[in-house]
Amino acid sequence: MTVNGSVSHWLAQLGPQPQRRPALPGDRTVDVCVVGAGFTGLWTAYYLSRADPALRIVVLEAEFAGFGASGRNGGWLAGLLPGSARRWAKLHGAGPVRQLQAAVNETVDEVIAVAARESIDADIVKGGVLEIARTPAQEQRLRLHAAEDPDTRLLTSAEQVDRIRLTKCLAAAWNPHGARVQPAKLVRGLADAVERHGVTIHEDTVVTRISPGLVTTPHGTVTAPIVLRATEGFTTRLPGYRRDWLPMNSSMIVTEPLDEASWTEIGWHGAETLGDAAHGYIYAQRTADGRIAIGGRGIPYRYGSRFDDSGHTSPATINALRKTLADLFPPTRGIDIAHAWSGVLAVPRDWCATVELDHASGLGLAGGYTGHGVAASNLAGRTLADLVLHRETPLTRLPWVAHRTKTWEPEPLRWLGVRGLYLAYRLADRHESAGGRTSPIARAADFIARRP
Repeated sequence: MTVNGSVSHWLAQLGPQPQRRPALPGDRTVDVCVVGAGFTGLWTAYYLSRADPALRIVVLEAEFAGFGASGRNGGWLAGLLPGSARRWAKLHGAGPVRQLQAAVNETVDEVIAVAARESIDADIVKGGVLEIARTPAQEQRLRLHAAEDPDTRLLTSAEQVDRIRLTKCLAAAWNPHGARVQPAKLVRGLADAVERHGVTIHEDTVVTRISPGLVTTPHGTVTAPIVLRATEGFTTRLPGYRRDWLPMNSSMIVTEPLDEASWTEIGWHGAETLGDAAHGYIYAQRTADGRIAIGGRGIPYRYGSRFDDSGHTSPATINALRKTLADLFPPTRGIDIAHAWSGVLAVPRDWCATVELDHASGLGLAGGYTGHGVAASNLAGRTLADLVLHRETPLTRLPWVAHRTKTWEPEPLRWLGVRGLYLAYRLADRHESAGGRTSPIARAADFIARRP
């Protein structure tokens, strides 16, 4: 029987949740208050505490560390740009964008190094990122991407089959800047490491308001000259931030462990993360215990920026992901689906992430990674730490620092726009699956949505 919701397979795999950390016990005064105990908040606290152990740092979390996207994602620790290279290049030039891409690439190794230093066993294997094309239109996009990225290499048919045996694969490209990771193990281990470095984490502490120098909760207030917002897809629940970022829904399923005969037929021995060049793209990994986890958009957005905390996933989405899995890997057709879940990621109106700190008000933030946050959140945390400490570094000069964008439209325009956008992408993928070129429907949707 498929478990549906209950946060995620990654967290369920760790067994019963440990006793939650105590809620905020009353009013406190600290040097830095971080709102949100996901990757962004925890990485920021980690680097601040290592740089200045004397800082009094508190992290406030509404549920428990890793409850949001950090504990529900696809486990891609990859050098994926959290935004539009073209848009940033238009604003800042091509050179700064190349520097941002290089910084994201280097972040993969930084996370691996921290995990080793802090003894965090998160099933990390650096096998790179494998992207495949299954239609002529996808192949065209894949080849163009490989031509533009010096770190991405097109594989021969023999090389692709040697890595993973897939049905109907017309082309494949590999990039070395990627690793598989069990994200719940990483975020839980990071939370423990942060505490070892003197940071206090208060769970079960809902933040009801953020203002300069003050964070309000039902348990008391935190007074701090620096307040950093690291709430990603949950940002819409804070007064004054409802339309800043859109909470985009993404869903996943994971199989029961496959037997050796199935793995022999499939291959996939190198732990590459796997994606495709479709408009409604998928992302997958072979887990450390021999399962396949695969994700996609599902129901991308709910009216009024609502979402299901428990991660319940619609039967239609589960069936669609299961069909995609079976199409890619025929040996999985008889395998049971162990768990399905969903989570939300934050999407800014221009699809570009940001890191910023206003020293006048003491308010800072990072996020809006558009689904590419496992690595980008570490880079954002390091950058926020430099900004808090008034350090002028190469990180603080990257083009996403202090990047501003318009807010999303009010309802019902927001709901109509996003649902229409993803309906267009589904229609475009169907058109291309029939052998058509890159669909004009997708081009029009990209233009309307201001997507990269």
